Amino acid sequence: MTVNKRIRQARQALNMTQTDFSKAIYVSNGYTAEIENGHRAANERIIHLICLTFGVSEQWLKTGEGEMFQTSTIERKERILGLFDELNPKFQEYALTVIDQLIKLQNTKDKE
Repeated sequence: MTVNKRIRQARQALNMTQTDFSKAIYVSNGYTAEIENGHRAANERIIHLICLTFGVSEQWLKTGEGEMFQTSTIERKERILGLFDELNPKFQEYALTVIDQLIKLQNTKDKE
C-alpha cells in the first residue's frame, strides 16, 4: 500500500471528510483529493502535519509498519473525553472556550 492510500485510510479511520481533514492541516480539499487519488506525492511537510495533527504514526504512514496511531495520542484523547464528560455543562462550555483560545494562541505563535 502506498503513502497516498495510507493517508486515505487514516482519514477514514478518523471518520473525517476530505474537507474537514484538509482544513485541519491547512491545505485545499483538491490537494488532499489529488494525494489520496495518487495524482500528487505526499511531501514531508504534509506527512509531518498529518502525524502531528491527528496522532498518526510517521513510521506507519511512510512504511505501513506498526500501528496507525500513536498510542499515547489515543490515550490522551480518551482521557480528555472522560474528563470532559465529568464536567457540569456550564464548565464544558468554558473548557471549549479555553481550548479555542489556546488554538488561536498557538496559531498566532506559529505565524511568528
